[in-house]
Amino acid sequence: MESVVNIHEAKTHFSKLIERIQRGEDVVIAKAGVPVARLTAYTAPRSRIGPPGGMQGEGFWVASDFDTALPDELTAAFEGRD
Repeated sequence: MESVVNIHEAKTHFSKLIERIQRGEDVVIAKAGVPVARLTAYTAPRSRIGPPGGMQGEGFWVASDFDTALPDELTAAFEGRD
């Protein structure tokens, strides 16, 4: 559910608006009847990084040529040289 309130009402009853938002309602703030902002409940972003050691035992390996130098033309391309 969504309701529209003007800026003056939002300032006057801010804590009540927060309670409504916590109950799942979205509130649109309007200036002179024109919507300018939406208040909605905060949801924490999900972490895409797992806990340390979370891949333990997954068969991680490093290729034997991992630390070899890149060809000069490829290095030049990465560095923006012609």
